[in-house]
Amino acid sequence: QVQLVESGGGLVQAGGSLRLSCAASGLTFRGYTMAWFRQPPGKEREFVAAISRRLGRLYYADSVKGRFTISRDNTETTVNLQMNNLNPEDTAHYYCAASAATLDLTNLGIYAYWGQGTEVTVST
Repeated sequence: QVQLVESGGGLVQAGGSLRLSCAASGLTFRGYTMAWFRQPPGKEREFVAAISRRLGRLYYADSVKGRFTISRDNTETTVNLQMNNLNPEDTAHYYCAASAATLDLTNLGIYAYWGQGTEVTVST
């Protein structure tokens, strides 16, 4: 049974940093693209960042480029999201997701597995 468990969310002031982690189990981790999505209050779930399964290529939403960094540890089967210079628009429920696909990695529809998410709140 595939499990994705996120941690690291919390309340932070604008300009601060948080590091989210996602522990994966029940899947051949190296064979999956890993991604982070978020759902702001009252809005649709949106793509944040992804790291591909083979070459480790990185993909970011324009809104987080230069501030967020995604990384993966294939030995520990974890994927992390370092978030710097946070602003109130980053307030959302953040989800970890896994996909065996190699194309269209920003599309949430290709992700077969999802965690329960972790809440991030950025205050002014």
